[in-house]
Amino acid sequence: MPATKTSSRKSITSLKVAKKAAKTAIAEKPTAKKAIKSKAEDGVPLSTIIRRRIQAKKAHFHANDNIAQFIEPGDLEGLVDEVAVKMQAVLESLVIDTESDHNTRNTSQRVAKMFVNEVFNGRYVEQPTLTKFPNVSHLNELMIIGPITVRSACSHHLCPIMGRVWIGVLPSKESALIGLSKYSRLTEWVMCRPQIQEEAVVHLADMLEKKIRPVGVAIVMDADHFCMQWRGVKDRDSKMVNSVMRGAFLKDANLRREFLALMDRR
Repeated sequence: MPATKTSSRKSITSLKVAKKAAKTAIAEKPTAKKAIKSKAEDGVPLSTIIRRRIQAKKAHFHANDNIAQFIEPGDLEGLVDEVAVKMQAVLESLVIDTESDHNTRNTSQRVAKMFVNEVFNGRYVEQPTLTKFPNVSHLNELMIIGPITVRSACSHHLCPIMGRVWIGVLPSKESALIGLSKYSRLTEWVMCRPQIQEEAVVHLADMLEKKIRPVGVAIVMDADHFCMQWRGVKDRDSKMVNSVMRGAFLKDANLRREFLALMDRR
Protein backbone atom coordinates (compact mmCIF):
# COMPACT_ATOMS: atom_id res chain seq x y z
CA MET A 1 0.00 0.00 0.00
CA PRO A 2 1.38 3.44 -0.90
CA ALA A 3 2.66 5.54 1.99
CA THR A 4 0.32 8.43 1.13
CA LYS A 5 -2.84 6.32 1.63
CA THR A 6 -1.55 4.98 4.96
CA SER A 7 -0.80 8.50 6.18
CA SER A 8 -4.26 9.68 5.08
CA ARG A 9 -6.01 6.90 7.00
CA LYS A 10 -3.93 7.61 10.11
CA SER A 11 -4.89 11.30 9.88
CA ILE A 12 -8.59 10.45 9.59
CA THR A 13 -8.36 8.07 12.56
CA SER A 14 -6.55 10.69 14.65
CA LEU A 15 -9.17 13.29 13.76
CA LYS A 16 -12.00 10.96 14.85
CA VAL A 17 -10.26 10.26 18.17
CA ALA A 18 -9.73 13.99 18.76
CA LYS A 19 -13.40 14.77 18.04
CA LYS A 20 -14.54 12.00 20.39
CA ALA A 21 -12.25 13.30 23.15
CA ALA A 22 -13.57 16.84 22.67
CA LYS A 23 -17.18 15.68 22.96
CA THR A 24 -16.36 13.75 26.11
CA ALA A 25 -14.64 16.80 27.61
CA ILE A 26 -17.65 19.02 26.85
CA ALA A 27 -20.06 16.48 28.31
CA GLU A 28 -17.98 16.18 31.48
CA LYS A 29 -17.37 19.93 31.88
CA PRO A 30 -19.18 20.96 35.10
CA THR A 31 -21.86 23.60 34.82
CA ALA A 32 -22.25 26.34 37.44
CA LYS A 33 -25.06 24.37 39.06
CA LYS A 34 -22.97 21.16 39.19
CA ALA A 35 -20.12 23.13 40.73
CA ILE A 36 -22.49 24.41 43.39
CA LYS A 37 -23.68 20.90 44.19
CA SER A 38 -20.09 19.68 44.51
CA LYS A 39 -19.46 22.41 47.09
CA ALA A 40 -22.41 21.15 49.11
CA GLU A 41 -21.15 17.58 48.72
CA ASP A 42 -17.83 18.68 50.18
CA GLY A 43 -19.76 19.52 53.32
CA VAL A 44 -19.55 23.30 52.96
CA PRO A 45 -22.92 25.03 52.36
CA LEU A 46 -22.95 27.66 49.64
CA SER A 47 -24.10 30.30 52.12
CA THR A 48 -20.95 29.62 54.17
CA ILE A 49 -18.77 30.01 51.08
CA ILE A 50 -20.38 33.37 50.25
CA ARG A 51 -20.07 34.48 53.87
CA ARG A 52 -16.35 33.65 53.80
CA ARG A 53 -15.88 35.76 50.67
CA ILE A 54 -17.48 38.72 52.43
CA GLN A 55 -15.48 38.25 55.63
CA ALA A 56 -12.23 37.97 53.64
CA LYS A 57 -12.88 41.53 52.43
CA LYS A 58 -13.79 42.62 55.96
CA ALA A 59 -17.22 43.71 54.77
CA HIS A 60 -20.51 43.22 56.61
CA PHE A 61 -23.67 41.56 55.37
CA HIS A 62 -26.48 43.12 57.37
CA ALA A 63 -30.05 42.48 56.28
CA ASN A 64 -30.26 45.71 54.26
CA ASP A 65 -26.79 45.44 52.69
CA ASN A 66 -26.21 44.70 49.03
CA ILE A 67 -23.76 41.80 48.61
CA ALA A 68 -23.91 41.46 44.81
CA GLN A 69 -20.14 41.81 44.44
CA PHE A 70 -19.71 38.54 46.35
CA ILE A 71 -22.25 36.57 44.30
CA GLU A 72 -20.84 34.45 41.48
CA PRO A 73 -22.68 33.00 38.45
CA GLY A 74 -24.96 30.17 39.53
CA ASP A 75 -24.92 31.16 43.21
CA LEU A 76 -28.52 32.38 43.35
CA GLU A 77 -29.82 29.06 42.03
CA GLY A 78 -27.70 27.31 44.64
CA LEU A 79 -29.00 29.58 47.40
CA VAL A 80 -32.59 28.80 46.39
CA ASP A 81 -31.87 25.08 46.75
CA GLU A 82 -30.18 25.56 50.13
CA VAL A 83 -32.94 27.81 51.50
CA ALA A 84 -35.59 25.35 50.29
CA VAL A 85 -34.00 22.55 52.32
CA LYS A 86 -33.87 24.69 55.45
CA MET A 87 -37.40 26.01 54.89
CA GLN A 88 -38.61 22.42 54.69
CA ALA A 89 -37.07 21.85 58.11
CA VAL A 90 -38.96 24.91 59.42
CA LEU A 91 -42.25 23.51 58.11
CA GLU A 92 -41.51 20.17 59.74
CA SER A 93 -40.73 21.90 63.04
CA LEU A 94 -44.10 23.65 62.74
CA VAL A 95 -45.63 20.16 62.52
CA ILE A 96 -46.97 20.67 59.00
CA ASP A 97 -47.41 17.49 56.98
CA THR A 98 -46.05 18.50 53.59
CA GLU A 99 -46.29 14.96 52.21
CA SER A 100 -50.04 14.41 52.40
CA ASP A 101 -51.07 18.08 52.30
CA HIS A 102 -51.13 18.99 48.61
CA ASN A 103 -51.21 22.71 49.46
CA THR A 104 -47.81 22.68 51.18
CA ARG A 105 -46.06 19.95 49.21
CA ASN A 106 -43.75 22.38 47.37
CA THR A 107 -44.09 25.34 49.71
CA SER A 108 -40.45 25.26 50.81
CA GLN A 109 -39.23 25.64 47.22
CA ARG A 110 -41.74 28.39 46.47
CA VAL A 111 -40.77 30.36 49.57
CA ALA A 112 -37.06 29.98 48.79
CA LYS A 113 -37.56 31.34 45.27
CA MET A 114 -39.68 34.19 46.60
CA PHE A 115 -37.07 35.27 49.16
CA VAL A 116 -34.01 35.03 46.90
CA ASN A 117 -35.46 36.12 43.55
CA GLU A 118 -38.11 38.63 44.62
CA VAL A 119 -38.61 39.85 48.19
CA PHE A 120 -34.91 40.12 49.11
CA ASN A 121 -33.53 40.38 45.57
CA GLY A 122 -32.11 43.84 46.24
CA ARG A 123 -29.45 42.19 48.40
CA TYR A 124 -28.12 39.89 45.68
CA VAL A 125 -28.23 41.80 42.38
CA GLU A 126 -26.24 44.81 41.27
CA GLN A 127 -27.71 48.30 41.21
CA PRO A 128 -29.81 48.99 38.09
CA THR A 129 -27.98 50.82 35.35
CA LEU A 130 -28.87 54.51 35.44
CA THR A 131 -28.54 56.33 32.14
CA LYS A 132 -27.61 59.95 32.82
CA PHE A 133 -28.37 62.92 30.59
CA PRO A 134 -26.63 66.29 30.71
CA ASN A 135 -28.79 69.17 31.93
CA VAL A 136 -28.53 70.98 28.59
CA SER A 137 -31.47 73.30 29.31
CA HIS A 138 -30.06 74.14 32.76
CA LEU A 139 -33.29 73.05 34.45
CA ASN A 140 -33.52 74.14 38.07
CA GLU A 141 -37.22 73.69 38.83
CA LEU A 142 -38.82 71.33 41.33
CA MET A 143 -39.58 67.82 40.06
CA ILE A 144 -41.80 65.36 41.92
CA ILE A 145 -41.91 61.66 41.12
CA GLY A 146 -44.55 59.45 42.69
CA PRO A 147 -46.32 57.85 44.23
CA ILE A 148 -44.04 54.88 43.59
CA THR A 149 -45.49 51.64 44.95
CA VAL A 150 -42.96 49.92 47.20
CA ARG A 151 -42.74 46.48 48.75
CA SER A 152 -40.25 45.67 51.45
CA ALA A 153 -39.96 43.52 54.57
CA CYS A 154 -39.43 44.31 58.23
CA SER A 155 -36.06 42.95 59.35
CA HIS A 156 -37.48 42.28 62.83
CA HIS A 157 -40.19 39.80 61.83
CA LEU A 158 -39.80 39.48 58.02
CA CYS A 159 -43.35 40.76 57.67
CA PRO A 160 -44.34 42.78 54.60
CA ILE A 161 -44.04 46.56 54.40
CA MET A 162 -46.35 47.88 51.69
CA GLY A 163 -46.52 51.54 50.82
CA ARG A 164 -45.77 54.50 48.55
CA VAL A 165 -42.81 56.79 48.05
CA TRP A 166 -42.67 60.35 46.70
CA ILE A 167 -39.38 61.80 45.52
CA GLY A 168 -38.68 65.50 45.13
CA VAL A 169 -35.63 66.69 43.21
CA LEU A 170 -34.34 70.23 42.71
CA PRO A 171 -31.60 69.97 40.09
CA SER A 172 -28.85 72.49 39.55
CA LYS A 173 -27.55 73.60 36.18
CA GLU A 174 -24.72 71.09 36.59
CA SER A 175 -26.85 68.17 37.86
CA ALA A 176 -27.23 64.97 35.89
CA LEU A 177 -30.73 63.99 34.82
CA ILE A 178 -32.04 60.41 34.77
CA GLY A 179 -35.12 58.90 33.13
CA LEU A 180 -38.29 58.85 35.21
CA SER A 181 -38.48 55.06 35.18
CA LYS A 182 -35.04 54.91 36.79
CA TYR A 183 -36.41 56.48 39.98
CA SER A 184 -38.80 53.54 40.28
CA ARG A 185 -36.12 50.97 39.49
CA LEU A 186 -33.67 52.41 42.01
CA THR A 187 -36.40 52.65 44.65
CA GLU A 188 -37.39 49.02 44.12
CA TRP A 189 -33.74 47.91 44.32
CA VAL A 190 -33.30 49.68 47.66
CA MET A 191 -36.59 48.43 49.09
CA CYS A 192 -36.27 44.75 48.10
CA ARG A 193 -34.41 43.65 51.22
CA PRO A 194 -35.20 43.23 54.94
CA GLN A 195 -34.95 46.59 56.75
CA ILE A 196 -36.71 49.23 58.75
CA GLN A 197 -38.48 52.09 57.01
CA GLU A 198 -36.45 54.80 58.75
CA GLU A 199 -33.21 53.47 57.27
CA ALA A 200 -34.69 52.65 53.85
CA VAL A 201 -35.58 56.26 52.99
CA VAL A 202 -32.17 57.50 54.16
CA HIS A 203 -30.46 54.89 51.97
CA LEU A 204 -32.57 55.95 48.98
CA ALA A 205 -31.79 59.63 49.57
CA ASP A 206 -28.06 58.83 49.76
CA MET A 207 -28.20 56.99 46.44
CA LEU A 208 -30.03 59.82 44.66
CA GLU A 209 -27.68 62.48 46.00
CA LYS A 210 -24.69 60.47 44.84
CA LYS A 211 -26.07 59.77 41.36
CA ILE A 212 -27.74 63.08 40.49
CA ARG A 213 -25.93 65.61 42.69
CA PRO A 214 -28.97 67.91 42.94
CA VAL A 215 -29.35 71.13 44.90
CA GLY A 216 -31.87 69.31 47.05
CA VAL A 217 -33.63 65.96 47.37
CA ALA A 218 -36.71 65.08 49.41
CA ILE A 219 -38.31 61.69 50.08
CA VAL A 220 -41.56 60.85 51.82
CA MET A 221 -42.64 57.26 52.47
CA ASP A 222 -46.10 56.20 53.65
CA ALA A 223 -46.46 52.49 54.44
CA ASP A 224 -48.43 49.75 56.17
CA HIS A 225 -46.41 47.47 58.43
CA PHE A 226 -47.77 43.96 58.71
CA CYS A 227 -45.70 43.36 61.84
CA MET A 228 -48.30 45.64 63.47
CA GLN A 229 -51.29 44.24 61.58
CA TRP A 230 -50.61 40.50 61.75
CA ARG A 231 -49.14 40.36 65.25
CA GLY A 232 -48.61 42.39 68.40
CA VAL A 233 -51.25 45.10 68.70
CA LYS A 234 -52.94 43.92 65.45
CA ASP A 235 -53.84 47.47 64.51
CA ARG A 236 -55.03 47.46 60.90
CA ASP A 237 -55.26 51.24 60.54
CA SER A 238 -51.86 52.45 61.72
CA LYS A 239 -49.38 53.60 59.11
CA MET A 240 -45.89 55.00 59.28
CA VAL A 241 -44.96 58.18 57.43
CA ASN A 242 -41.45 59.55 57.46
CA SER A 243 -39.41 61.94 55.38
CA VAL A 244 -35.87 62.87 54.51
CA MET A 245 -35.02 66.42 53.46
CA ARG A 246 -31.61 67.26 52.06
CA GLY A 247 -29.98 70.43 50.77
CA ALA A 248 -32.41 73.13 49.62
CA PHE A 249 -35.42 71.20 50.96
CA LEU A 250 -33.93 71.36 54.43
CA LYS A 251 -32.90 75.02 54.27
CA ASP A 252 -35.79 76.52 52.31
CA ALA A 253 -39.15 76.27 54.13
CA ASN A 254 -41.06 77.56 51.08
CA LEU A 255 -39.61 74.87 48.83
CA ARG A 256 -40.40 72.23 51.43
CA ARG A 257 -44.00 73.45 51.70
CA GLU A 258 -44.36 73.45 47.91
CA PHE A 259 -43.16 69.85 47.70
CA LEU A 260 -45.48 68.64 50.47
CA ALA A 261 -48.46 70.56 49.06
CA LEU A 262 -47.99 69.17 45.54
CA MET A 263 -47.39 65.67 46.92
CA ASP A 264 -50.71 65.77 48.82
CA ARG A 265 -52.60 66.42 45.59
CA ARG A 266 -51.50 63.13 44.04
